[in-house]
Amino acid sequence: MTQKPVNTTEPVPEWEKYGLVRFRSLSEVGLLLASLFFLASLMPSLSARLPFIQGVASGVITGVGYELGLGLVWLVRALQFVVPKENRKTLPKWVVLLAATVIVTYALLHADGWTNATRKVSGLPDLDGGLIFAIISTAAAVFAAVWVLARLFWMAVSRIDRQISRVVPPRVALVSGILAGGLLFWSLIEGTAVRFAIQAVDKAQEAADHFVDPDIPRPVQAVRTGSDKSLLEWDELGRQGRAFVASAPTKAEIEELTGAPAMDPIRVYVGRRSAETYQERADLALAELIRVGAFDRSVLVVASPTGTGWMDPNSHDPLDIMLGGDVATVGVQFSYLSSPLALVLHPELGLEQTEAVFDTIYKYWTNLPKDTRPKFYVFGLSQGAFNTQSTVRWLDMLSDPIQGALWVGSPFLSPVWKTVRDGRGAGSPTWRPRFGNGSLVQAIDQFHDFESGLADWGPIRMVFLQYASDPIVMFSYESAFKRPDWYKEDRAQDVSPDLLWVPVVTMLQTALDMTIAVQVQGFGHNYAPIDYMRAWHGLLEPETWTTQKSEDLADHLKARSAQ
Repeated sequence: MTQKPVNTTEPVPEWEKYGLVRFRSLSEVGLLLASLFFLASLMPSLSARLPFIQGVASGVITGVGYELGLGLVWLVRALQFVVPKENRKTLPKWVVLLAATVIVTYALLHADGWTNATRKVSGLPDLDGGLIFAIISTAAAVFAAVWVLARLFWMAVSRIDRQISRVVPPRVALVSGILAGGLLFWSLIEGTAVRFAIQAVDKAQEAADHFVDPDIPRPVQAVRTGSDKSLLEWDELGRQGRAFVASAPTKAEIEELTGAPAMDPIRVYVGRRSAETYQERADLALAELIRVGAFDRSVLVVASPTGTGWMDPNSHDPLDIMLGGDVATVGVQFSYLSSPLALVLHPELGLEQTEAVFDTIYKYWTNLPKDTRPKFYVFGLSQGAFNTQSTVRWLDMLSDPIQGALWVGSPFLSPVWKTVRDGRGAGSPTWRPRFGNGSLVQAIDQFHDFESGLADWGPIRMVFLQYASDPIVMFSYESAFKRPDWYKEDRAQDVSPDLLWVPVVTMLQTALDMTIAVQVQGFGHNYAPIDYMRAWHGLLEPETWTTQKSEDLADHLKARSAQ
């Protein structure tokens, strides 16, 4: 009997058959979907973008669109949903290319108008024409980089699949190849490029933190943190800590503005270099608070700074002035990285430090006489809001609760914010939720104050300040395939009415907006001092504070912001 020859040809992976690894040609379907994604990327978004930033965003989104189109073709063919080649009619390639060209041209002709629609609601002047070249050149370069990286990824997957398919069934080889390729690329990226970049940024931020600005002299008053009598060294407070301590309004400044007797507000700050461990830094914070007499003040605020250790003066100055300086505020640095990097890469740093500081100070506070101890509030901006919401255990202190919290620009993952947003009452928008009867939680923005007609405040007060145009607050992964509620609701004044939901694109747009959300004060993730003042006033309701004083302080803060 004649033996059949053995087929020594290696199996060809499905994705290699259908072009996922091709460098010499482009997919017509991929180009068509990429052009639609390019069109959607130029439409109004939450944050105003300059041409270069818009080009980067459009390049990334267009690249994702192309890969989705290519993947869709592969999936349809791999699942054998296509008609046999000899029996099907296909559109000529030039028709698809013409359609893509028309879509891209239409998008570029409307780019100026769409860009200025976002700028209009942010109070920014229109950009002049001439954006097209900058957008096209940047987007093309970024798209090319995404395209090459995708081809390299699928080439690696294909090689792995070739080897695996010799010993396992094709479908198992398919899944194994994707998983192994993804793991390989992630290891290379995370282990080399990303890690190197993060280390470089971390070292640069640490070096900046060491820099002592000669324009910020060391305090001479004994009660100031960093002075000769302080438990903390001035140079170890870090750049942000020194700025926070030194920028506090003085007794004379407060008296001149309010026309009433005042005192110097207390500001305590512990830098990351002040001690080695979380608990040691928390203990230092408590010891310094005791030394300067913080527990003799009427209000104590335990604040969690942002990733770099920044304490926004716009958030604390209004409180110091409103209370006539009768307030002590403390913050402890936990990182040198910016909040997005610190939150994604090392969230445990902020969580563990915030927990140690709060628990240490709260334990001391509970042992003080209730009729003489200060009112206790927590404060958090951005990552600080996430940290405090994640670590303060409200149920554990119901027998002796603190007075409340102010959270500003809470990241979308913040647990208390998610509970309030998702459990809001019917008819209240996502960006200004009404929770329960209003006795525990209230939310405001730059256009709306505290709601009337709600129940009186209870023993604990929680206030959220956030803007509808803040992508850090409004982002959701579900927006990739589901229209978010804030697209369905009446738009806030700082969100363009021309904003449209597009699957996948909207999620990418909002994610990219998070990187540029601090450009304009009073919009996005840049919170205005006047709004901080309104939030603090509604939370504390100081007895001696009048409407006229609020107007005078608002004028003062507005004039200072304009300088």
